[in-house]
Order: sequence, then C-alpha cells, then structure tokens
Amino acid sequence: MLNALTMDACLQRPPIPSGPALGRPQGPTPTPPTARPPPGRAAADHAEKPSGTEADANGDRRRVLLAAPRGYCAGVDRAVIAVEQALEQYGAPVYVRHEIVHNKYVVKTLEKKGAIFVEETSEVPEGEIVIFSAHGVAPEVHKEAEKGKLATIDATCPLVTKVHKEAVRYAKEDYDILLIGHEGHEEVIGTSGEAPEHVTLVDGPDDVANVEVRDPDKVVWLSQTTLSVDETMETVDALKGRYPNLLSPPSDDICYATQNRQTAIKQVAKDADLVLVVGSKNSSNSVRLVETAIAHGARDGHLVDGAEEIDETWLEGVNTVGLSSGASVPDVLVDGVLEWLAERGWEDVEIVQPVEERMQFSLPKELRRDLRAEAAARKTG
Repeated sequence: MLNALTMDACLQRPPIPSGPALGRPQGPTPTPPTARPPPGRAAADHAEKPSGTEADANGDRRRVLLAAPRGYCAGVDRAVIAVEQALEQYGAPVYVRHEIVHNKYVVKTLEKKGAIFVEETSEVPEGEIVIFSAHGVAPEVHKEAEKGKLATIDATCPLVTKVHKEAVRYAKEDYDILLIGHEGHEEVIGTSGEAPEHVTLVDGPDDVANVEVRDPDKVVWLSQTTLSVDETMETVDALKGRYPNLLSPPSDDICYATQNRQTAIKQVAKDADLVLVVGSKNSSNSVRLVETAIAHGARDGHLVDGAEEIDETWLEGVNTVGLSSGASVPDVLVDGVLEWLAERGWEDVEIVQPVEERMQFSLPKELRRDLRAEAAARKTG
C-alpha cells in the first residue's frame, strides 16, 4: 500500500513520445505491446486456442506463457524519459551519474542520443548538467554537485525517495535502522547515506545473526525496493525472532512493480518447464525473478539480456516456456525473444496477468527550468 507521501508523486500524465528504439509501452495500458501474436499471425489466433504447431513426442503442444505485468515500471519510465527530455530540451551532452537504470540496452541507446554516463559526480565538467539515476543518491552526492557548480536533475524513483525519507525520520527519532538489501547496490548506498550512523545493512536471512543494535526495543526495518518479497519476509521473521519489538515501516518498501512481477512469475512458473527472464545481470529485480520462478515450480530458469543469449539446448524436452522481464527492460527486447521462440516452434502465446498495473509518476520538476542557463550562472558566479 502506498502512503500519502508516495501518492503525491503519482500523477496521470499524458504519455511523452519516446524514441522507437527503447520501445516503451505508452500510457497506462496494463498489457504492453508484446502481448500480441508473433509476426504474421492474426490476432484471433492469439492466446488460449491450441496452436497445431510442432509438438514433441508426447503430443503436448508448445506454448509461451507471457507474464504481465512485466518490463518498464513507472519509476524506470520516468527516469528514461527524464534523460531523453533533458537531451531534447538542453542538447547534448547531458551527464548521468551511474546507469540511469540497470539495463545495458537502455544505457547504450541513450549514449547514442548524447548521454554520457559517469561513475562519480567529480567526473562531470564544471557548469554542466548531471542526472541522478533512478536508484537514488546519498546527500553527500548532492553536496558534491553543488560544489562542482552543476545543474542537477533528480530522477530518483519516488518509491526510493520514500525509503530515504523513512530513514531520515527514524534516525531523527534515534532508532537503529536495519536496512534489508544487497551490499554495494546503488540504492542501498543512497539510503544508507541518509543516516550512516543509524543504518545497519542486513543482506538476507543468513546475515541476521551478525546484527547488533543499541536498544532491542528501538529498532525498525526498511528494505531495498527491488528484493524478493519472500526472502525479505524471511529476513524480517528472523529479525523479529531476535527483536520481538521490531518496528515495521508504515507501508511496503518493496515497490509495487517488483511485487507485481513476482506475483505474475509465480503463476507462470507452476506451469513452465523453462522460464526466461529478460534483464541485465546487475538488475536486482530481474535476478530475483529468476530465483522466484525456480522456487515456485519452474524446472529451469535463465536471465538473458536478449534473444542472442538464449542457448538452444535449454529448450530440449521443453513444451512450455515462461517469459517475463525486469522492471528496467524495454518491450523491444521481449519482442525479440518472442520472435526467436516462434521461429523454433513456440508460436502460441498466452498472457498470464494476475494483476493490472496503471501507476505513473510525474517527471522531475527540474525539467521545467532552463538548466543550461542555471549551470552557466553557477559557473560564472
């Protein structure tokens, strides 16, 4: 459930046109464009009717169970559009601190349009524009940008911002904050930076035994937004075993999109021989989808950046392929996998959609200003 803080950022806005290469679904349609028959097939042939295509020796038909929702979430959509619109409004180059989202195809496409990705704010020339990624940054990074006389656009996902504000709130109340997440992930680094003296990282249930707090009656847990729901709750249960008075955040920290995609892949996995998840290896939510699929019945599962990474030997003895994609994946990559599978006999596509998704976020407010002029003023000031 989203609290009032988060809902302030959720606006129904008209879709902003994007370059066709990224292939984002436009508007609040719950079923993105890949939910269609393979090329050359009529729409009436799509979905749940038997295909009559090649089958293996036991007579079972080949099919693809296409999970929905999948692909771009509202926070990723907002961040990618922020980079595209900044390039359109202010011209290249526009600098981006870290990958705007964890997807190689998206990053390479934006680089071709004029975005320059850097690891540290200090790499951005004085007086330029820098965009902070969807994963959020620590307050120290904002100070570095100000010192470097940079104009900034904060593309942090509003749901990550919510967790940052929770960390600030509980630190002011002098709680020990147990942050469930993966060490080294940008989101964890950013959230920890809001209250470094109060935050202790808990990297899964096996890490609970290592936790030490000042007062066991004044402890709260928060989490990275892209974790496995099941593993997070397992970690919380283990923490409550040690700290019965552990306080929970006022609303779910794991984002709606992560939860929705995991709900869909669980339903797909129980009927799938093989699950393919399209996503990059540094995408936490994509990796969690593969883990969730295998934990809920899929015989095999793999993470691929695109169709070119699929090993045909994975299809041996397979009738039903489950297909989903991480929250930072444009639908053009899923299209490519569907076409690759269709060429090999998996033409029938059935959509599995246990939940609908209509969330949208307003764009960063900085895009309403003349940042080039502001940056120039900082440089000469």
